[in-house]
Amino acid sequence: MIPEPFYICGPTASGKSSLALEMAEKLGGEIVNADAFQLYRGLEIVSAAPSFTELEQLPHHLYGVLEPTDSADAQRYVDLAKPVIAEIQSRGKTPVVTGGSGLYLKFLTHGAAPLPTADAALRAALDARPLEDLVAELTQLDPVEASRTALQNRRFVSRALEICLLSGQKASALRDQWESKTAEITSQLRGVVIQRSRPDLHARIAQRTRAMLDGGALDEVGYLTEISNNFEKAIGFREIRELIAGRIDRATCEELINAATRQYAKRQETWFRREKWLTEVRR
Repeated sequence: MIPEPFYICGPTASGKSSLALEMAEKLGGEIVNADAFQLYRGLEIVSAAPSFTELEQLPHHLYGVLEPTDSADAQRYVDLAKPVIAEIQSRGKTPVVTGGSGLYLKFLTHGAAPLPTADAALRAALDARPLEDLVAELTQLDPVEASRTALQNRRFVSRALEICLLSGQKASALRDQWESKTAEITSQLRGVVIQRSRPDLHARIAQRTRAMLDGGALDEVGYLTEISNNFEKAIGFREIRELIAGRIDRATCEELINAATRQYAKRQETWFRREKWLTEVRR
């Protein structure tokens, strides 16, 4: 029997790496990264990648596999992760997938939603029309979707209408089919999401930021020259560059990183709260 992956999710600084080690040892598994920035080489300190000691305990995969100049998105992550997971399974081992990049994990577990991507020209045309016209057209094309859309919200109405026009199908039908498919997939998934009290998580974030700045993050960032736009979005990277350039002091840098990390953690908690298949684990 092929061992199914086990997923460990949660906000940044919640302790995913240590729990992943525990679960991998318990399940006889190997750890697979699902953090967008830990994929990159040269960002180990800023991204809080597993320590050398942790890497030595069990096999870890997809850490530091991209160059700083590489671009990455959820689909590229899936293309990287699926062969690795399959290879681990082929040896009878359990892939323990851990990370906080919700969209990457969603693409890996459920795939991309079969909805057309936004079209700039069509969106501009819709934006130029009165909301009442958009509501009327959506109601005509897809009364079911219109009945469950907040019709006073222009963005929601435009997106629903855009799906109808681009796909030639009813948005309600596409979304219902997707929900049915995801429900079937979800029933077969297993994983946990780490929960910590807000004060505890904030204290851990502050501790990690301080350790990062004391532990070589300035040298790490200062060494990097050519980077991709995606790479530059790592929390701490821009702030440390400002510190190196002398435009802010250490205390300001630390607080900016803490604030950005707390905001990111809150978004992660909101994302994972919607993933009902994940079992909450208090740490």
